[in-house]
Amino acid sequence: MTAVEIDDGQGWRPVCELDDLIVGRGVAVLLPDGTQAAVFRTRGDELFALDNRDPFSGAYVMSRGLTGSRGGVPVVVSPMLKQAFDLRTGQCLDEESAPDGSPAALRTWPVRAAQDALAVAG
Repeated sequence: MTAVEIDDGQGWRPVCELDDLIVGRGVAVLLPDGTQAAVFRTRGDELFALDNRDPFSGAYVMSRGLTGSRGGVPVVVSPMLKQAFDLRTGQCLDEESAPDGSPAALRTWPVRAAQDALAVAG
């Protein structure tokens, strides 16, 4: 089995099985501190983990966004207001700040596929 793991700052945590990730779609995962992350697997078989909270709407929906590319940059497009975010950095490619004045960026986490990892509960 191959588990997808996120480094949450306290160590690598298994969050789902690699086979649970459909290419081009996201999966929402709950980290031990209660934070929600959105995990994506691209057509190039790359893995990305970003904050699941859309900074423009406040909704926890980024895992439902569409993935693609813009000018060679892998992106996820928010299903709410359609802003595009760089999957590598979390930076919004459309606007510099959210309505509350905070930076328009999503937090990112290191993510990896770990062969023969312990099965993910759930």
